[in-house]
Amino acid sequence: MAGTLYLCATPIGNLEDMTYRAVRILREADCIAAEDTRNSIKLLNHFEISTPMTSYHEYNKYDKAKVLVEKLLAGENVALITDAGTPAISDPGEELVRQCLDSGITVTPVPGACACVNALIVSGLPTRRFCFEAFLPTDKKERALILESWKTETRTIVLYEAPHRLLKTLQELYEQFGNRRITVCRELTKKHETVFRTRLEEAVAYYTEHEPKGECVIVMEGVTQEALKEKEQEEWRMMDIEEHMEHYLRLGMDKKAAMKQVASDRGVSRREIYQALLDR
Repeated sequence: MAGTLYLCATPIGNLEDMTYRAVRILREADCIAAEDTRNSIKLLNHFEISTPMTSYHEYNKYDKAKVLVEKLLAGENVALITDAGTPAISDPGEELVRQCLDSGITVTPVPGACACVNALIVSGLPTRRFCFEAFLPTDKKERALILESWKTETRTIVLYEAPHRLLKTLQELYEQFGNRRITVCRELTKKHETVFRTRLEEAVAYYTEHEPKGECVIVMEGVTQEALKEKEQEEWRMMDIEEHMEHYLRLGMDKKAAMKQVASDRGVSRREIYQALLDR
């Protein structure tokens, strides 16, 4: 009978956030796959966990996943941990999960800390719908495509950023999206935790004068439906009214229905469209 892959969340800064279940699973597993064994040994020593560790990281994730799958198929239980937080989120663990599922191996989560969710819930921004980007790509074309897609993104946007790149990213976001509301979280759960609720212009000004330290999470509001509607109306208003009417008449609408649709597109009354056409 095959073993189970346990995805064990670990603290993102405060050791008190380690769960009883995670400690038990890590003690009982046959093997712990860790992103950085030198970092994880400190956590294991703190909780007196002596389970053997093996390294599993970005540079060996494909080949090492095959080795771990073989162990699991032989009946061993493997616990996967990342340096901090929940594994398999923007993390090499994603590949191990895929290979395990392809091999029919049971994968189960051991929940705990997650910087993305923690930043979102303290941000003060809408939480019902959100999208998570992790770190923006360094490739300029790929980065530009993602930023372009956010111009119509109505969900709250969450992304990670390193302290030395924070100011540049904030400047880029301000240039692209204007003065949107954002929250910058630093050192979450740690002694010097800061949650800075502000707007992009003020954030740029602040971090120009104050060098950030510690890993950061940026939470930015999405565009409102009202703003999207206004942008769409502006684009329609750039078209000549007669040309706009002709567009719908060619689609088979009668004159009355076309006039009503043109008025809706442009955000004006049907009487205004009628008068404009009379004045031509």
